[in-house]
Amino acid sequence: MSLDVVDLRTFYHGRLGQMARRVLRAKLRARFADVAGLRVLGFGFAAPFLGPFRDDAERVMTFMPAEQGVMPWESGRGTASALVEEDIWPLPDAAIDRVILVHALESADDPREVLRECSRCLAPGGKLLAVVANRRGPWARIESTPFGHGRPYSRAQLSALLRESQFAPVTWSEALMFPPIDKGIVLRSAIALERLGGQFWSPFSGVHIVEAVKSVYTPVRAKRKAAKESRVRVRSPVLVPGVGIPVRRDEA
Repeated sequence: MSLDVVDLRTFYHGRLGQMARRVLRAKLRARFADVAGLRVLGFGFAAPFLGPFRDDAERVMTFMPAEQGVMPWESGRGTASALVEEDIWPLPDAAIDRVILVHALESADDPREVLRECSRCLAPGGKLLAVVANRRGPWARIESTPFGHGRPYSRAQLSALLRESQFAPVTWSEALMFPPIDKGIVLRSAIALERLGGQFWSPFSGVHIVEAVKSVYTPVRAKRKAAKESRVRVRSPVLVPGVGIPVRRDEA
């Protein structure tokens, strides 16, 4: 079950969430260092981590699952967030070059369908970067953080899930080595603990970060589900409802 978008936003506005965002942003940007002219899509609650890509990428946008809810997110070219079904995205085949999943697979009703939709929307040579809670880490055991909700994964489980969904994992890293404790001494030591933990206790990190590529290039056509299909006359299509949650500038 997905956390509500309000709860997620509240966590990332707090001191512990701000430190987690700082660490994960740096890791994601280092992994996708060259996005010049590429189209980048975030899915789940990826908005707090997409800001570093806006200056270089040709386009950056974020999709949020209906069960979670949506908030406005400014890409620098206007609002670029949309509320979608987790397994049916409003994109043509091969439309995206990079996909970033955060708070997505753990809470998805069917994570395989999410990954298959990623595969359909990724262009040949496209890459997926997933941040997934580590089932062995302390962050997955504390419900006061978003990583303590849903289904955490071991590295073996996540690798099997990706392979079953037409992805081949190519690189792994770990993050959130510091404990999920909102105390000044812990937060002041978080960066040092992050470096130290990479050498001594990485199996017990808070999250796995895995980069994967499509293992096959046969297009996966968008499914047509009768239960989800309806025709609605729309005068002025919009990506985000008119009334949203205000977003602070440092969250973009």
